[in-house]
This record gives sequence, structure tokens and C-alpha cells, in this order.
Amino acid sequence: MQKIILYTIVIVFSLLTKAVAQEKTFEQQAKEIASNIETITTEEKNALKKEIEAIDLQVKEGKISAEKGQELKLKIAEERAKNIETKVAIEEAKLAQLVQDKVEGRIIYSDSIIKKKHSISIPGGYKNNYKINNDGEKRTTTQFVFATGFNNLVTNSAIANSDFGYLRSTFYEWGLTLNTRLSQNSNLLHLKYGLGFQYNMLHATGNRVFVDTGSETVLEIYPIDLKDNHTYFKNVYFVLPLHLEFDFSKTEEKVGKKIFKSHQGFRFGLGGFAGVNTNSKQFIRYETEGRKVRERTKADFNVNDFTYGLSAYVGYKSTSLYVKYDLNPMFKNNNIDQNNVSLGIRFDFN
Repeated sequence: MQKIILYTIVIVFSLLTKAVAQEKTFEQQAKEIASNIETITTEEKNALKKEIEAIDLQVKEGKISAEKGQELKLKIAEERAKNIETKVAIEEAKLAQLVQDKVEGRIIYSDSIIKKKHSISIPGGYKNNYKINNDGEKRTTTQFVFATGFNNLVTNSAIANSDFGYLRSTFYEWGLTLNTRLSQNSNLLHLKYGLGFQYNMLHATGNRVFVDTGSETVLEIYPIDLKDNHTYFKNVYFVLPLHLEFDFSKTEEKVGKKIFKSHQGFRFGLGGFAGVNTNSKQFIRYETEGRKVRERTKADFNVNDFTYGLSAYVGYKSTSLYVKYDLNPMFKNNNIDQNNVSLGIRFDFN
């Protein structure tokens, strides 16, 4: 069952990634048009520069007067500006048609293609500006995710009277996500998916450590006084999270077109995760005969190879309250199931 869930999420993630890759075709076309506009402006500027240098040379050699030279400069500057205007208009028409095709397909294109300003100017003469600017956001965006907080085990459906310190047992998680707006003309629903790593730490109370007895993994009292803050058990998981995100960010409207932006207001997400255990380690620290001793044991400790669970978050802009719960028990063969649970703060940085 664990493998089926993991493989299912991997397949879904692959399909979504492929869909995003196909969507880039439109972005590439738009960037190509913007590049053409840049090339047109650069070529016309360079041509104008050469012509002005030729006029300056004629003035220097006395072939024409300074007044005549300035007049010629203004004339060719206007001609080059008209050339830019004509050629750029063709490219702008292509861009407008590209956007219109998307609008008619009910897909609002709101990428920031290029934010540049082009100008042609000569001393005391002529200046012409061209600007392409779109303040929107891609339909699929990426975020760096980081979360941290408290971690513990649910035993017999309860977390009260835990064998692990509530404040000392912690977790952190980091990874990359893709956030795809699902609705064609609404900013409410997003599918958030990606990959990351979870680090779950447990600090046992009562001077105890985990011991693998062969049949199960249990806590036993250590014969030497331990340094509580430096003695803990850690599991590391590679996970694939998947959430349905509700984003209430305000939708703007410019020139009759909707501009969508995410992570600008209240939002919450519901979903889950599946992954594999990459390693389990126990760290022990104590002092004996005046010496500080640190031990690190890497073993499977009968920890489940796979993990899957539920997770949710609610917050404002990039910061949210985050909770996750493992549906499968942490240990394979223990008589009592213990499921990992975490509560903390999550940051989604665009």
C-alpha cells in the first residue's frame, strides 16, 4: 500500500511537470518577440551612431556647417525612430495576437516578459521611447519552502504524557514547490506540488534512548547520565508533498485584463505527502571521567522505509501555521503504533 501511494504521487508529479513544460512554449514565443524588439532597437541605434559619426566628420573637415550637420542629425534620427516604430509595431502586433489567443482560450497570460526602456537620442535633438511592461505572474510559479517547529509521537491516539520532550523535540523541512493556478479566470484554486526533505527529531525523557531488541524498538534507561539537549533520535525523509491551495490574494485589472498574483493575501492548503526514509540516526552525549563523549549510531532501528501522511497550512502571504501527521507508524514491528506529528511555522518564498 505504501509503495502504491508513493508511485501514484510520483506519476502525478511527472504528469504535472510535463504539462508545465508544454506551457513554456507560449512564454518562449513571447520572449522571442521581446528579443526581436531589442534587436531592432539595437541595430537602428548602431546605424544612427555611424551616420552621426559620418556627419561629424564632414563638419570637422569643413565640408558642411555645424548648423547643417545638426539639421541632418535631426533628420536621420527621425528616420531611424520611424524605422523602429514601424518594425516594433509589427512585433507588438504579434505579441498582441499571442496574448489574444490566450485570452480567447480563457488562459490569461500575465507574465513579466521584459521590463525595458529603449531610447534614441542625440545632443539637443531627438528622443523616442519604447516600453514593454506587464506586471503579472506566471500561471505556474516556484517557491522555496522552509518549515520548522515542534515534533512528537502520537501513542494510543494521544500525545499527552509523551515519552519525549515537547519543547526539545523539533522538526524542520525544506524543499522546492511548483504552484499552478487551476482556474482559467480565477485566482482561488492552486495545485501545489514539489519535493523536499523532512527532519524529525525526538528527545526522550527520563535519561532514555532507543534500543533495537530485534523484534521491536523500545526506550531503555541509559546507564550514564545523558546531556538531554544533545541526545536525540532523528529520521530523515525524502518526500513529495501535494496540496490544494486556496489563495485569496486580490486580483488586479489593467487595460481590461486580469492580473493574477499569488501569496499576496490570506491562503490555506490541504493535502498530504509521501516519501522514503533516507536514514535514521541516534545521537548520544555524556561526560565520563572528565571527558565529553559523543556517540552517533546509524541503523534502521526498525523504522518504516516509507512514510505518508496528511498536512495542512493556513496563513498570510509567505508565512503560515503548518501541521503534518504521519498516517503510518514510525516503527514497523512495535506492539503499539506511534505516529509522528509536527506543528510549526512554514515559509513559502516566491
